[in-house]
Parts: sequence; C-alpha cells; structure tokens
Amino acid sequence: MRTMTKLLSVTAIATSLAAMAVPAGAEMIGEGVTVYMQMGGQPGEPPVLPRTNGAKAAAAALGVSLTEQYSSWQAETMLAQFREAMAAKPNCIVIMGHPGNDAFADLVADAVAQGIVVTSGNAPLKELQVKYQDKGFGYAGVDLYEGGAITARAMLAAGLASGDKAMVFGNFSRGDRGLSDTGMADTLEKAGVTVDRLEMSEEVNGNPPLAIPQLVAYLQQHPDTKAIGTQHGGITPLLPDVGQQAGKGPGDIIFGGIDTDPKTVDAVKAGTMTATLDQQLYLQGFLPVLQCVLSAKYQMGGFNTNTAAGTLSPANVEKLIPLIDAGIR
Repeated sequence: MRTMTKLLSVTAIATSLAAMAVPAGAEMIGEGVTVYMQMGGQPGEPPVLPRTNGAKAAAAALGVSLTEQYSSWQAETMLAQFREAMAAKPNCIVIMGHPGNDAFADLVADAVAQGIVVTSGNAPLKELQVKYQDKGFGYAGVDLYEGGAITARAMLAAGLASGDKAMVFGNFSRGDRGLSDTGMADTLEKAGVTVDRLEMSEEVNGNPPLAIPQLVAYLQQHPDTKAIGTQHGGITPLLPDVGQQAGKGPGDIIFGGIDTDPKTVDAVKAGTMTATLDQQLYLQGFLPVLQCVLSAKYQMGGFNTNTAAGTLSPANVEKLIPLIDAGIR
C-alpha cells in the first residue's frame, strides 16, 4: 500500500509538471530525446525509488523517452549497461560513477565521438566531467567528502567525543566513491576520535545483509567502540539490528548513515539511529534528465549540483516523513 501511495503521488506530481511545462498542443522541450539512465540497485528499493521517481517525473514533464537500468550496485554491471545503452544509440546516457574514471574512460570517449551526451549522478567522475563538461557531462549528487563530513558532525553533536573509538565501514579504496567515507573518517579524527577504517567487500556492496555478522563480530571483538558510521544506503538501515545482535542497548552506540530507508526512518524516530545523510535523491533523478535535454537540444554544458541538504535526525524526522512516504525524499 505504501509503495502504491508513493507511485500515485509521483504520478500526480509528474502530470502537474507536464501540464505547466508547455501550453496545450505545443511540442514538449524534450520531445524526441531518448535517455538511458542507471538508477543503482533494484527497482523500488529505498535508496533507488526517489531517484527513479525524479527521473520519471522529469521525463513526463519534458516529453523524454526514458529507459531505466538497475545494477544491484555492481560496477561491472554498470559498465555492461553502458555498452547496451550505447548500442541503442540514444541521445543521452546517465551513468553512475561507481566503476571509476579509468573504467569508464574509453566507453565515454566512444559515446561522445558518436554524438551521445553522457552525464552522471550519485557518485562523481571528476576527471571525465572536466574533460567533457562542454559536451554536457555534469553531475547531480552529493559532494561526497562533504557529505561524509556532514554525517560525522551530526555524530559528534550527538555526543561522540575526543578519545572515543569509532569504526567507519566503507569503500575507501574505490576512488571518488570512497570520498564520502574518507570525509566521515577524517572529520571524526580531526575531532580527536580514534577511527578504524574498515573496507567493505564488493559482495557486501551488492548484498548488504552479508554485513550483519561481520559488524556484530566487530562489536564483540571491540567492545569499547562508541560509534559506527557508513555512507552506504543499504548498510545504514541494518545498523540498529547490528547493535541489538551484539548485545548493545539503545544509545550505547552512535550510528551515522545515509539515505531514508523506511527502517532507517523508524530507527531515527526511535532514537536508535543518530543521523542519516539526506541526499535528496529525487533531484539525482530529475536533474540528469533535464541535463540531457538541455545538452542534446541546446548544446548546454554540464552543470554541477550538490544535492545534499543535511541530515535526517530526531529533530526533523516528523516534518520529512510525508515526503519520504511519497517517494520524494
């Protein structure tokens, strides 16, 4: 029922936007533009749904033909999807930066040579953006380092102090993608917190529940840990379960995460989740579709948008719940 309510709400928004976009009978600005877009995990899952809804709303408002691609967050799948998209010869391909600049470099060069606009969302590809920005390569997503820092500052404000021990579970070795975890760890360390940086496996990236026994074992082996942080949207809602299974009571561990999964929202309301970064994922869907239209139709260069607005915390959770339930935040 909740999913149906979300879809109906987004359909209504998209219809209203489309009605306002052009006069009756006029051609829509994106008519004739075909976009292939990488959405991330799986259809309907919480870190993916607002992005998908934003992209669909933009496509409806602008008259774009949109093809969605879902990858379970697997880098190799994203690269394969780019090849599939390029074979279809669309006007624009929206990619995610998880595979990294080097992995995408030749593929993007081939697409641009064929006249296909390429732009990115969620995780940046800074080298490619600089190289092809004049061709429409932009970025809609969080300034990753600052996003991690925002979450860390919320954890510090909740009572994590100098001399405490914390663990950050992330993708430190994965280029730009690891900047959010690095930003979190660096900010905690600058405040005097001792941080253990634990690398996440690719298997856990694609199947987050695999992290639960690993993190439970970590807390049991390091009972003086005061906080766990991550910038993985699939891991975040599992953190309160990790604490419970490790024998920790509410408030014993400060948890900082990312995104607005229903379980995460419930944990914030209950006070078992300290703070979670609000990426405003709807914008990460809407803005790249708009970028595609402006670049394909009017040769506009790529624009760079930091979509993060702060954290979801006990202080603002009640105000944002209606937007979260609508699949917008």
